[in-house]
Amino acid sequence: MGARVNDRRGESAAHARLKRLAVLWAQAHDYSACAFEVPLPRCRYRADVAAYRPSSKGIGSTAVFECKQALVDLRRDNCRTTATRERLEKVQRRRQILERHLRIHYPNLRIADSLFSEFDSHDFAAIKHRGYGRVLRELTALQNRLFDCTKFETLTRYRCANLFFLVLPGELFQASEVPVGWGVLVQSNGELVLTRKPVWQESAPENRISFLQRIAAAGTRALNRQLEITFEDVLSARCRS
Repeated sequence: MGARVNDRRGESAAHARLKRLAVLWAQAHDYSACAFEVPLPRCRYRADVAAYRPSSKGIGSTAVFECKQALVDLRRDNCRTTATRERLEKVQRRRQILERHLRIHYPNLRIADSLFSEFDSHDFAAIKHRGYGRVLRELTALQNRLFDCTKFETLTRYRCANLFFLVLPGELFQASEVPVGWGVLVQSNGELVLTRKPVWQESAPENRISFLQRIAAAGTRALNRQLEITFEDVLSARCRS
């Protein structure tokens, strides 16, 4: 199965193995409904593996498994919004100070593009100031992280599932790199070991039902690929019925 996932989605064999182990672990712990690449409710992200565990007492529980094979991949989704915003504010202040001094020392950078001189633009890039360039690059990186690298934090904030697990190779596990509230499953001798328990997140019943429906839809898509059923085949069958 790992090889087929790898071929179809262009992911590495190591990542596919972690996903397979996550599905095995989930089913061994009574999550009877599982699927790969499931779009999550209330956000724009997909889960590597999503799972649902039924309950005899009512609506069951939901879990998300995120598989990370490299530290850079782990850190990309683990931006902490508060700390990043604080750093962004400091860098913004540094930029304002630099620009104020550059206006004084390089008056020729002013571009007369406004009716009032105090609102004129300045071409700071023209002097290729190294310190200013570093500030701009860090600003861009921080803004990109806030926009694109907060997956872990977003999933817990929006309570997309009841439980969240990181699935990691043994050499990648570092307690400081684990997002708040997430559990950790570490690969060891061909299986996953629960190294840190996740914190339970309350989720509304309707969200859990929506989660289960998304697992079913993702499973149907996978079955259609396996059986080579296309959207056109479905439309044709619908027209004949």
